[in-house]
Amino acid sequence: MAKSLVTLTIGQSPRSDILPLLRPHLPDAMTDHAGLLDGLSAADIAAQYGPAAGEKILVSRLQSGEQVRLAAPKVEQGLQRKISALEQAGYDTILLLCTGEFGTLRTRRALLLEPDRIIPPLICAMVHQQRVGIVVPVEEQVVEQAAKWQLLPAPAHYAVASPYQADEATFAAAARTLQAADVGLVVLDCFGYHQQHRAALQSRLGVPVLLANQLVARLAAELLG
Repeated sequence: MAKSLVTLTIGQSPRSDILPLLRPHLPDAMTDHAGLLDGLSAADIAAQYGPAAGEKILVSRLQSGEQVRLAAPKVEQGLQRKISALEQAGYDTILLLCTGEFGTLRTRRALLLEPDRIIPPLICAMVHQQRVGIVVPVEEQVVEQAAKWQLLPAPAHYAVASPYQADEATFAAAARTLQAADVGLVVLDCFGYHQQHRAALQSRLGVPVLLANQLVARLAAELLG
């Protein structure tokens, strides 16, 4: 196997929505792609990863473009199995294409890049007293994000706009929410967000808007040399 890096989405691969953002940093010749839900039908996904009442929610995308809600604890268990298989296949670096919080994922020798362990400390180092705005795909994730961003100097302000379902009006409403909170920096905290989502917010807010996927892809590219 010539390629040493593999991306791993909690949805289905390849992520045609994300690949255009990754390719400038991680060319196809250097990168393979895998997905937790690869080869699963809608019924399989619901049976294996469907959330029960009260379970923490993660959101991803199917090959059809459809948004899917998944139970975070079940996803974490499935990811560990997938990571172990990818490591066994010989990959040196595994890039997780998800900004969810995972506390138990492990490798034996491969480098596992978890955005949740990279992005919050990076943003905390960038801001002083500015208010930070966080955009997430679904409402349930607002409460779940509190621990993730607890190191910020001031409490984060949240807005909801799905990269898979939201239209221009939804992003305009998210911008108004963040503008009312007087944020000085915005993080689009899901790998599904695109440059057009970033542009839609930045043009209305006039503050830096960061894409989580771009931040992590650039780091991964540096590791590949």
